[in-house]
Formats: sequence, C-alpha cells, structure tokens
Amino acid sequence: MTLFQETDDSEPSSSDAAERAEEIAEGTPLSAGDPITAAAAFSVVYSWYNFYVKGDEAAGIFVGLWAPTLLGAASYLQQKEIYTKLEEGLFFGR
Repeated sequence: MTLFQETDDSEPSSSDAAERAEEIAEGTPLSAGDPITAAAAFSVVYSWYNFYVKGDEAAGIFVGLWAPTLLGAASYLQQKEIYTKLEEGLFFGR
C-alpha cells in the first residue's frame, strides 16, 4: 500500500487546461468590485502621469490616494454581496 496515488500517463495538455480556465471565467459572474478595481488601477497610472510627466506632485499624490479608497469600496461591496447570499441561504422560511 502506498501513500501516493498512481497517476495516469495521459495528463491533460496545457490547451485543455486553458480551455477549462476560459469556461470557468465565462461562467463567473461579474462582481461589483471588478469595474472599481479597474478604476483603481487607472487612478494609479493617472497619478504617475501627474507626478512624473506633468510635474504636478500635489495632484499626483492626491490622485494616488484614490486607489486605496476605491479598493476599500470594492471590498465593502463584495463583502456585502457575500453576506446577502449567506443570509438568503440560511433563511429557511416560516
């Protein structure tokens, strides 16, 4: 008796794994945090533009502080969504 399972030599190829990943991604619904996360990433790039290209350090720092605020908002919305689903699942009706 061994501790490890014997594996089959016919492992799925990387293209099969990529297809499976695409299927999972297509089946995953868009959460409220996804567009906000994109906006946070854009704010970082815009901050760098203001700071380094335009030379406006104050505006660069100000815009750079938007990213953590937006990510905090996205986290709140995702937690609220999870809590709502949890409440719906635990409610058994009367």
